[in-house]
Amino acid sequence: MNSLPSREDPDVVDVAGIGFGPANLALAIALHETDGHDLTAAFFERQPEFGWHRGMLIDDATMQISFLKDLATMRDPRSEFSFLCYLHDKGRLVDFINHQILMPSRIEFHDYLGWAAAKLDHVVSYGADVLAVHPVEEHGRITHLDVETATGTRRARNVVVATGLIPDIPQDVQLSDRVWHSSHFVRHLQDLPDGPHRFTVVGAGQSAAEITNHLLDRFPHGEVNAVFARRGYSVADDSPFANRIFDPESVDHFHTAPPDVKKSLLNYHASTNYSVVDLDLTKELYRRHYQELVRGTERLRLLHTTRIRDIRQSDAVRLQLEFLPTGEHRELVSDFVIYATGYRPNDPRNLLGDLAGYVKEDDCGKFQVDRNYRLVTTEDVRCGIYVQGGATEHTHGISSGLLSTTAVRAAEIARALIADGVCRVRA
Repeated sequence: MNSLPSREDPDVVDVAGIGFGPANLALAIALHETDGHDLTAAFFERQPEFGWHRGMLIDDATMQISFLKDLATMRDPRSEFSFLCYLHDKGRLVDFINHQILMPSRIEFHDYLGWAAAKLDHVVSYGADVLAVHPVEEHGRITHLDVETATGTRRARNVVVATGLIPDIPQDVQLSDRVWHSSHFVRHLQDLPDGPHRFTVVGAGQSAAEITNHLLDRFPHGEVNAVFARRGYSVADDSPFANRIFDPESVDHFHTAPPDVKKSLLNYHASTNYSVVDLDLTKELYRRHYQELVRGTERLRLLHTTRIRDIRQSDAVRLQLEFLPTGEHRELVSDFVIYATGYRPNDPRNLLGDLAGYVKEDDCGKFQVDRNYRLVTTEDVRCGIYVQGGATEHTHGISSGLLSTTAVRAAEIARALIADGVCRVRA
């Protein structure tokens, strides 16, 4: 088995990975474990150390996928980077088996990801924020790409962009010590003293529900207002047949489907991922709500079919709410507001700059992406630009930004990179 060469050698690398979250970590593992190639790789991560959604590492929060959908198992069940190998290495394999669960805690899975990342520490530069990717021309053709970071530039024959997601916040909202996005929830909570605080949680998805439940536990004398435009929390469809939308085969079918079919599939299966909540958690929140009705108390207020029309910050946060069925307005005063309003994909154009002009677009102005996650470019581009994550949902389906197909996707990109490298050497 090959060992992926160090980021320090050579000066020109075959693969430069931008971002080192689960997606590019899985790619590094796939390259590391694939025999018969000598590709060099270097990965650049803006964070000072490995981290994945640290802001939502809430006690008792669990993953929503099986541990078998880890960084490697679906690519190669024999991999030394599997979740089972992690458990064995940590001395918890028997205990985990006795636990009789498929979905580990989010804290444990994060520890697994960090364990895997540490084994490939020699190929990643942390604290290296990539500012731009520049084309390098030779004889009228783009043969290399310069990856510019705050500390220097690295030349590569291919880049794989996996910069994750950006918090989705309404334009008129300014984050502060009193107004947070869920991605920073744990950090803010650590600095918060005990007390009868008034919280407002905006959103109806899994993160919003987890935060609401956690705040009720953490602050037994506080109150939590849950504000969302729906009538109530919607349950995630994780039934066996619905989950087949995350099968690797589904990506094949989605990629070749006509645009109208793609749109329909995304709409049909939105309930597997977007603005939905685990069934057990919805039952727990309803249990709390009902018990408060019985006792005549109201710490959890469910402000359904409601939108925030204005927000003002001072010594507290004043929200202007509209009850959508009647148009009635009311003011709500909170000490802290948490926007659990999800994320949006990081547009690759932000990094590619002038290079984006060489990428072909579809009729909707979105990048064309081939089956192996490589951007479709003009003929004068001889290097590969690959993209992982939600930015490829329009071409590869709903699983693009999720962990479900991470290992398989990494294998597909690795095979494409290796095949391209072999062809280049033969040429």
